[in-house]
Amino acid sequence: MSATISCDLAIVGGGLAGGLIARAVHQRHPAAEIRLIEGGTHLGGNHLWSFFASDVAPVDRWLISPLISHGWTRYDVAFPDHARTLKSPYYSVESRQFERATRDALPARAVMLERKAIEVSATQVLLADGDRVEAKGVIDCRGTGDLATLELGWQKFLGRELALSAPHDLERPMVMDATVAQKDGYRFVYCLPFAPDRIFIEDTYYSDDPAVDAGTLGNRIDAYAAARGWPVASIAREESGVLPVAIGGDFQAYWHSGGPGVAKAGMRAGLFHPLTSYSLPDAVRTASHVAQADIFEGEALHDLLHRYAAHMWRSRRFYRLLAAMLFKAAEPEERYRVLARFYRLDEGLIRRFYAANSNLGDKIRVMTGKPPVPIGRAVRAITGVQ
Repeated sequence: MSATISCDLAIVGGGLAGGLIARAVHQRHPAAEIRLIEGGTHLGGNHLWSFFASDVAPVDRWLISPLISHGWTRYDVAFPDHARTLKSPYYSVESRQFERATRDALPARAVMLERKAIEVSATQVLLADGDRVEAKGVIDCRGTGDLATLELGWQKFLGRELALSAPHDLERPMVMDATVAQKDGYRFVYCLPFAPDRIFIEDTYYSDDPAVDAGTLGNRIDAYAAARGWPVASIAREESGVLPVAIGGDFQAYWHSGGPGVAKAGMRAGLFHPLTSYSLPDAVRTASHVAQADIFEGEALHDLLHRYAAHMWRSRRFYRLLAAMLFKAAEPEERYRVLARFYRLDEGLIRRFYAANSNLGDKIRVMTGKPPVPIGRAVRAITGVQ
């Protein structure tokens, strides 16, 4: 027999965006009844999220600090013609730690696992088992909307956490090793040293094609580890994914595709960095925004988040212009030159770029100087970008 569950706020999707909203709202409104509804067996799925310290405002750090699994004070990048160490703290969040911290922060009744939502409205969630959640307001955080409404490139990857039979020699994260052979767009390898005998290696591509050939990418990770002299004992964990890189498109159509009249957050709201596909900084900001708004009613909650997401989309046209230049003005095997030039710029500019907080001076600096792509193609690429 089906049941009806009543609450103040129902959050559909127990990933990064949903979990952070639940924690932020509960912290500010401990008496409010919250339900975090997740169709899978775990919160956070099988993911590793990373971010720079400057991506999160000091006032919001309390929200992300309990989730951090690993941290470093510097990171490296490498390109065919130069390498650099940047003095920016860098952190990683493992989904296992995300789940522990989220569950510890919420009442047990708030977390509803293995409860798949099949219909979502502004105030109700119908579950696959026939139960219904009735709330003052609902926020949908279940992945993306209809990506066909946007003009996109793709960031695709395969990552493996490896247990080694001998220590590696990596002192800090290698965020971009673009000295590898350039295939299928801009390719780089990403490495995180978790422990002396444990390392995460990810093979990443800025590609025109979203298809992931796991076998080929896995072989390339094996070859990379072997070339570095890192003897692999076992694969502790593996993840793969495809993230949208936003070149342009119709934001209103995208928002509507995720459910008309329903409040949305995370990727479903288009809240990700257009060029890097980073979603963690936006997830933190959105959670703080929702908690401080003191709004639970469905229509008002929708309007709050729609205004917020629409504003973010408009304010980030600069990053979509850069994405257009990367994908349309540069030949796939030459795309690395765009990032190589970028990583010669001021460290403060780079930090603000990743946080999607570039100032006017930053934008002028990025767009001036000798271009790493043909100027005519660059002009054609950015014409008409929305």
